[in-house]
Order: sequence, then structure tokens, then C-alpha cells
Amino acid sequence: MKNLLPSLSDEQLAALLKEGEERVFDEIYVRYWDKLYYTAHRMVKSAAVAEEITQDTFMLFWMKRQTLEIHSLGPYLAAMLRYEVYRYLAKSKQAQQMEQSIRHEAAPSVSIDQEIENRLLLEIITNLTNRLPEKCRLVFQYNKLQDRSLPDICEELNISPKTAEAHLTKALKIVRASLSNVVALLL
Repeated sequence: MKNLLPSLSDEQLAALLKEGEERVFDEIYVRYWDKLYYTAHRMVKSAAVAEEITQDTFMLFWMKRQTLEIHSLGPYLAAMLRYEVYRYLAKSKQAQQMEQSIRHEAAPSVSIDQEIENRLLLEIITNLTNRLPEKCRLVFQYNKLQDRSLPDICEELNISPKTAEAHLTKALKIVRASLSNVVALLL
């Protein structure tokens, strides 16, 4: 029978396939693999995905062989392949949307929480520094909150570098001590 298979029509092969003839399935596979692969590749633009979809189509075809009502083998396999492509594309799109949704939901919540913490900390530091003497407060705020250099601050406030360093050291001591008290209260 093996030598006769290439001469059988698609309808004859479909009828024999219902009986579970693996050699018949092999003949159908050989006849239609390239056509189905080409169609899948044209639709998904990926050789690996096209191969997977074509394999899945033939696997499904074999699993359902006894229940299939096939009138024309070529169009039937083409339709099965199209449904496999649609299924793949739907899963792929759904996976992309889910990944995008997770990324979108996770990123803002982290940055919003961080933004709230940063604002709260800045408010606490600002309140603490407002209690400092004026020059001490200005040196600290310009240097630490506005990220300005000590030489610029010295020029603007008309003070010596040693005085600016002394004010900054004093402010840092007071702020650190006060912050450690605030953190102890919070914990």
C-alpha cells in the first residue's frame, strides 16, 4: 500500500486516514507541509513560529482524524492552519497586553510611592532647617537642597569659605539629630 499512496487522491487519503493509517497521515504530511508552512510564514513573518503553527495544525489534524468530515483535504487543512494562526496571534496579543498592563501598573505605583516619600522627607527637612539661624539655614538649603557649590554660596552670602563650612556642619548635625528623632518616632 505504501507505494500506492502517492497515486491516491486527497479524498481517498482522507477516507483511509479515519481508519488510523499512519502511513496515510505521513503522505498527507509530505504533500501539504510546504504549502501550510509557506502560508503560516506569510501570515506571522517568523520561520520558527510558522513551523510551530504548522506542526500544531498537523498534530490537531491527527488527533481529530476520526471525527473530521473532510470534503476537500487542501482547503480543510488550510482552514485549520488559519485557525491555528489566529489562535497564536490572539494569545500573542493577549500576552503583550498583559505584559504591558503589568509594566504600566507596576511602574507608576512605585514612582508614586517614592514621590510621596520624597516630598514628605523634603517637607520634614525644610521644617527642620527653618528653625536654624538664617545664615546656617541658607547655606544648608543652597548646598543640600539646591545643589549649589560652597564657593557660589560664599560669594552670594558674602561669607568666608570657613564660615560656610561651619554653618553647613552645624546644620547637618542638627538635621541628622532631628531626623533620627523623627525616624525613631515613626518606627
